[in-house]
Amino acid sequence: MAKEKNNGKITLFSATTGKLIEMDKVYHTNEEWKKLLAPEVYKVTRLKGTEIPFTGQCPLPKKGKEGIYRCVDCGNDFFAYSRKFESGSGWPSFFEPVSQRNIKIKEDKSFGMTRLEVLCARCDAHLGHVFDEGPPPTGKRYCINAAALKFYETSNIFFDKEK
Repeated sequence: MAKEKNNGKITLFSATTGKLIEMDKVYHTNEEWKKLLAPEVYKVTRLKGTEIPFTGQCPLPKKGKEGIYRCVDCGNDFFAYSRKFESGSGWPSFFEPVSQRNIKIKEDKSFGMTRLEVLCARCDAHLGHVFDEGPPPTGKRYCINAAALKFYETSNIFFDKEK
């Protein structure tokens, strides 16, 4: 999980350099976020909305290329394309993040059920939920809204060894 310091800084993992980086936490009021984000992105990432299944567009790398899915709100690294899989759920699914430091997991008791919500560790954007029904080697399914992600194509991808 993410490590926060009292000065508004957070230690994150850069999937393109393989190094820990200290970044500023990102804070905005709801009104500021509303001005900065497209309406669908605001609804998903700030109001904890969910896309209708099979409607979100999740960019893919060119053939033979790799890439990172980042936070659409702040640019934090989340998932490598190589960790994406087809779950049949209607949302992009991944079996592990590039680093547990870059996300936060929080219990979500909305809609009369208990789930584990996935949030951005840097800006607290709602990404989706994680379930214990994914493929090996983790058995996890990070079910993420496409509207919460932006894609960055790169051939250099590192994973944080510290879980």
